[in-house]
Amino acid sequence: MSRIRRIVRRLVLVTVGLLVLAGAGVWAAWWVPLPSRLSAPASVVMEYRDGTPAHVFLAPDERWRIPTSPERVDPAYLRALVALEDKRFFHHPGVDPLAVLRAAARNVTRGRRVSGASTLTMQLVRVLEPRPRTFTSKLIESFRAVQLEMRLTKQEVLAAYLQFVPYGRNVEGVEAAALAYFGHTASHLSPAEISTLLAVPQNPNRRFPSTENAARLTAARNGVAQRLLDEEALPRGPEGATVPPEAVLAEVHATPVPVALRPFPREAPHVAVWLRTQHPELMRLRTTLDAGTQRMVERLMRDASSGLASRGIHNGTAVVVERERAEVLALVGNFDFFDLEHGGQIAGFATPRSPGSALKPLLYAMGIDLGLVGPEQLVADVPTAYGGYAPRNFDGRFQGLVRLEYALSQSLNMPFVRLLERVGVERFLGTLRAAGVTSLETDPGYYGLSAAVGGIELTPLELAGVYVALAGDGHAPTLRLLEDGRPAGTPTEVMSPGAAWLTRRALSLRDRPDFPERRRLTGLPARVHWKTGTSFGHRDAWAAGSGPRHTAVVWLGNFDHTPSVHLVGADAAGPLLFDILEGVGPRGKAVPDEEVEPPGDLMRVEVCAYSGHLPTDACAQRKTVLARRSAVPTGRCPYHQKVEVDVATGLAVGPTCRAGRKTEERVFLTWPATIRRWLEEQHRRLPEPPSAAPGCEPGGARAAPTIVSPADGQVAMLIPGVPAEQQEMPLEAEASHERALTWFVDGALLGTARADERVWWTPSVGAHEILVTDDRGLTAKRTLVVRERR
Repeated sequence: MSRIRRIVRRLVLVTVGLLVLAGAGVWAAWWVPLPSRLSAPASVVMEYRDGTPAHVFLAPDERWRIPTSPERVDPAYLRALVALEDKRFFHHPGVDPLAVLRAAARNVTRGRRVSGASTLTMQLVRVLEPRPRTFTSKLIESFRAVQLEMRLTKQEVLAAYLQFVPYGRNVEGVEAAALAYFGHTASHLSPAEISTLLAVPQNPNRRFPSTENAARLTAARNGVAQRLLDEEALPRGPEGATVPPEAVLAEVHATPVPVALRPFPREAPHVAVWLRTQHPELMRLRTTLDAGTQRMVERLMRDASSGLASRGIHNGTAVVVERERAEVLALVGNFDFFDLEHGGQIAGFATPRSPGSALKPLLYAMGIDLGLVGPEQLVADVPTAYGGYAPRNFDGRFQGLVRLEYALSQSLNMPFVRLLERVGVERFLGTLRAAGVTSLETDPGYYGLSAAVGGIELTPLELAGVYVALAGDGHAPTLRLLEDGRPAGTPTEVMSPGAAWLTRRALSLRDRPDFPERRRLTGLPARVHWKTGTSFGHRDAWAAGSGPRHTAVVWLGNFDHTPSVHLVGADAAGPLLFDILEGVGPRGKAVPDEEVEPPGDLMRVEVCAYSGHLPTDACAQRKTVLARRSAVPTGRCPYHQKVEVDVATGLAVGPTCRAGRKTEERVFLTWPATIRRWLEEQHRRLPEPPSAAPGCEPGGARAAPTIVSPADGQVAMLIPGVPAEQQEMPLEAEASHERALTWFVDGALLGTARADERVWWTPSVGAHEILVTDDRGLTAKRTLVVRERR
């Protein structure tokens, strides 16, 4: 009885001891940190929209190691891997007891080590923490393997193995090996490729692709293929195929092994580096870029770069957007990433630059939406100074009165500076921000009226967003470059469909200064509207436009702001824009009905045929034009004037002096004082309505004069050291041609002149009240602040 008790006591002690050891092991498995290399950063990979790698970066430890998961690897490879290396991988806890017993038996019977019992998990431990091949190392590896299995799922262990398995030199992981060996990912592998990828890790230093290793690698690969075929673990054609094993093996034997490592993809480097900086937390950057479109646009830019360099233009960028999903298909950051002399590594598509005239279409659409203007209305293109700012046209000439649609197609500056004054700078900036522009300064009052003609800066990507909105009936979506799986947000409406349609119509006109000469012979791609821009001082050349499905933007210039007389949007950037739009197509498409028929928010409105304004009874000729239903400009034609004249003298008469005279009503054209003043300075005059006959007063109510210069809110700056009389300021007002205007400054009489003449004033530091009155006592006044520049 005592013997039985001793046996039971010993069994209890052994059991308790085993439980204590097991508990200690479990505690150690959770307390001891996992191998640190398991969390080593991998190579960052940027992918095209179809999942193919576009650019691969070296990992921080100077290895090519691409993050992967079992789902991204060919299932046939995974089946072959498990069959060859660890048949019971999904069933053991990291150490396979059956494999240990089998290996021990074989080694004992042979008298030497002929078989191992390493599982995939133990092999992973050996890769993460290399140790000498000793019994102690084997025990540590077994503990680490069990630890990994306790703390990770089988899929996570397999993913780590696929990422860290060695393939010679600094190549790790099956994905990196597939790219380096075969030039494609591991998602689809042939039997020969599967056998190669399984053979190399068994002895990577003697089997990685090289001329010296070719024979060894061939023999090892063929042996692996034979073993896999024997175990029916190598694919024998498509699902359901009955290709005999001999044929598969013959195909493997006939396939040459790789003898050199292929270079890893390094395409679209500007996009890759920029996205990596923008999203440092992402190891895999899945973009919307289309490989074919990206390469085509890069080729066009590269081909153009040599000719542009000879003209002093060393940097260029291009953006292509597919509008239906607002996805960026191509993004070229510069001509040459490795041109260190000219800032080749700067990502031009994200660099703010002055857009020149490229934002005029947005201002045009805003004017229509606000009911301020219509495409057919006459606007003044004459020189006007706003303090120290005196905008001029590109060719230095002015054209007087022009239609607004013509002003946009000819890219005249003054009409749009005046339009921005009416729209409001802050309202204009707010619309830009709604369209996705984030590069603008946020300080109120930072920008002035020069914003209409390039006095702000934005990036080519941001300008592309504006033109996507223009082509998309005024709806500005958020441009997508990364596939993050989130649904697209609701686009912001920055202009009405009608205003966008009218703007596109103006931008589709062919008889324009920026129409490319080569395209006069070859023609334009179907259904294109576009605009070019040139910044002040010839530092930036832009071209932006849209075809049936795509929007593109091209910028050319120098990142060190070096000017070039060849930096003209129409001549430099325009041809590239049309080549890109033609390259992305489609070709030969008929114009859809929505481009022929105006949208529903437009209606036909009768206007004066001459001025484009709503007609008065003096407008004999009229026509119908399109305008927004809810924002028809309400101003009546200011140019036609009915005057009752004495038939005998041709002078104007009124109700008080009509008796005894033969009179009739005649229609005369009158022009604004700004136009008459400009013509006078060029020694040209326009016909004017007749003066009043002696004793006759002109009939009809009069409006008060309007001060044109100085502008409302203007602050004048005096240059130190320059005499004040050499810094005189013009005082100008808008009024009827026959009126005499008297000017006062701070209550003191300055002088009297006709409405179409200027009066000059010598400024002094301080706040001054400027008042003008006409011959009927109607007045206008304005406060001008004069400061001395420091």
